[in-house]
Amino acid sequence: MTSPYGLEGRVALVTGGTRGIGLAVAGALVRAGARVCVTARDPDGVRRAAEELGGVGLAGSVADPAHLLALTEFTLDTFGRLDIVVNNAAANQPYGPLMDADPDTWREAFTVNVEAPLRLTQCVWRAWMREHGGCVVNICTEGATHVGPNVGAYGTSKAALLHLTQQLAGELAPRVRVNSVSPGLVRTEMARFVWEQAEDAIAAGLPLARIGEPEDIAQAVLWLASDAAEWVTGTDLLVDGGTRVRAARPDSGYAVHEHLRTRGPATPKGREELRDQPPPTRRHPTALPPPRGARLCRQRLRRVGATSPHRTRSAPQAPTYHLPGA
Repeated sequence: MTSPYGLEGRVALVTGGTRGIGLAVAGALVRAGARVCVTARDPDGVRRAAEELGGVGLAGSVADPAHLLALTEFTLDTFGRLDIVVNNAAANQPYGPLMDADPDTWREAFTVNVEAPLRLTQCVWRAWMREHGGCVVNICTEGATHVGPNVGAYGTSKAALLHLTQQLAGELAPRVRVNSVSPGLVRTEMARFVWEQAEDAIAAGLPLARIGEPEDIAQAVLWLASDAAEWVTGTDLLVDGGTRVRAARPDSGYAVHEHLRTRGPATPKGREELRDQPPPTRRHPTALPPPRGARLCRQRLRRVGATSPHRTRSAPQAPTYHLPGA
C-alpha cells in the first residue's frame, strides 16, 4: 500500500527514538516508506528499536556534540542521504520551584532540550541539507507558552526551543522547513507520574475526553515531514486533546496541575511524592541594610539633631525582618 505522505526513499533521524513518542514517530516514518536511524543513551534500547524498525541506531547522549557529529556521519554513511530530523530527546529535570533549581541540572536541561536540537541541525545542514534540502521537526510541549507548578525549568527550556524553531525556519528557508509539534499530556514513561493514578480525572477535564497516545504525536510529525506540508514552516502544531480550550467548558478544572503540585517524576532514587516531603527551608534576613541613600540621609539627620534645637523627631529606623515565630 502506497503511503499518502510519500516518504519512500527518504531517510529520517530520530533522537530519543527507542520508546514513547520517539519510537512511535520512527515507526510512523518507516510505515510511510522512510528508512530510519534512531539514537538514545541506552545501547540495548537502541539495538531493540533498530531491529523492530528495520533500521539502524547509534547509542549516545545528545548532550555530547561529538555524538551528534558521529550520528550525522553514521546516518549518511549508512543510507547516503538524510532528509528528516526529529529532535525528540528531552530532559524534565530539575523539577520543582525555580528558586530551588540546581544550576548544573538547569544547564543540563537547556543542553538537552535547546542546544542539542540546534547542534544536530547544524551538523545535518552542513553535511547534507544545505545542498539537498530537507525538514526538521522539534518536539516541544503544550506548556511552553504558559506557566505551571514545578515545571518551570522544563517549560522555559521548551519555550526556548519553540523560539529556536521559528528562528531556524526563517534562516534555513527555502531549502529546509523547520516546524515543531507541541503535545499535551501523553501516555509516556516520562509523564507517568502525572497520568498513572489520575488518568480518568484528567481525561474528564479534556474536551476530547482522553489523554494522548504516542501515535497521536507521530501522525502530526509525519504530516509535517511529508510533502503534504510543503508550504508549512516556522509553525507549531498543537496536539493536546483540547487542553488549551478547556476553559470554555463548564467544568474547566485541570487535574494535571494538581498532580504536578503533589507528585514528581521518576528519579535515580525512585519516584518522589512531594506531598510527603517537608517544604524547603527558607532563609529570611534578620536585618536588611538600608540603601546607601537612606544611610546618608540618616547621617545628615543625626548631625542636624546634635547641633540644632529645632530637631523634634527621631531619625527614621531601618526596616527589620524577623524569622517566623521569633
